[in-house]
Amino acid sequence: MPEDFRNLSSLRSLDLEKDTYYDKLDLSNNKLRYLDFLGGANLLTLRWLKLNGNELSVINETALQCLPALTYLDLNNNPLTCECSNVGFKQWVQSNNQTQVVNGHQYICAFPVSQNGNKFLDFDTSSCWIDAGFFCFVFSTCLILFTLLASFFYHFLRWQLAYAYYLFLALVYDKRRGRKGSSHHYDAFVSYNVYDEAWVYEEMLPVLEGEQGWKLCLHHRDFEPGKPIVENITDAIYGSRKTICVISRHYLQSEWCSREIQMASYRLFDEQDDVLILLFMEDIPACELSLYYRMRSLVKRRTYLSWPQAGQHTGVFWQNVRRALMTPGSPTDNPTMSFFQIQE
Repeated sequence: MPEDFRNLSSLRSLDLEKDTYYDKLDLSNNKLRYLDFLGGANLLTLRWLKLNGNELSVINETALQCLPALTYLDLNNNPLTCECSNVGFKQWVQSNNQTQVVNGHQYICAFPVSQNGNKFLDFDTSSCWIDAGFFCFVFSTCLILFTLLASFFYHFLRWQLAYAYYLFLALVYDKRRGRKGSSHHYDAFVSYNVYDEAWVYEEMLPVLEGEQGWKLCLHHRDFEPGKPIVENITDAIYGSRKTICVISRHYLQSEWCSREIQMASYRLFDEQDDVLILLFMEDIPACELSLYYRMRSLVKRRTYLSWPQAGQHTGVFWQNVRRALMTPGSPTDNPTMSFFQIQE
């Protein structure tokens, strides 16, 4: 380096663009962090470059490739990073036969902390060659295929899959609870929404309990105080021969009513007995019914009782309820149950 460049402690700018005849350049201890400036310096004859004692952590090998005559490079005492960002420089050091990298085999990793103290040329670069674009392509393709298959199964096979799912849950539940063969304390558990409570107490109880003598289980009257609501529901359903669901739009919107008919569906699938009686308080299109109601149509393709269609013939309605309660439960024991079949 010419003497004119020594001891320039206040130098802030240096334009080397037109100075193409430098043979040596010493930029040691200048707190340099990047070498990108070499790309535009046009140093075609530079053979000797000293950069030790700077703050170079990531070195862009393309900047060094802009020095076609370089034969000597000193990068000692720089905090090199042993990460994928330095893979190109590592390869350049190992494959370049023209440039002597002074003590290159002794360069030490400064970052990350887990690599601190290890040899720079020894850090593992195998993970750096993972093709992220290819993996994104594979992942997105699998996601699209999964979405298409899920849509197909949901549209064409959702009821069959749901049946298999709830049958499996019923089997697991029954083995865990050990309730097969348990005695029944009630003839029927009545599942209803609070908005339909008046109908239950004013219309149902006087007929089924008062006139016909059935023993019914009701939430507010027969649930055990202090016991978790889920356990009360489970005990009521499995402790009754049948479950009567009083279905209205309020019922369909109730979380707890949904849980009750879920549990009744588990028992229905598990025991393969007709333990579920559906009483519709209003005409509800099949498209508005949730999975559990349509499930029963899939399993047994049975009829349902409709209070609005009973009209003035409420006696016939309650007679059909009595017949449903009297049947032992096999699907063939109750061939003529009621007024209408839900249309799919």
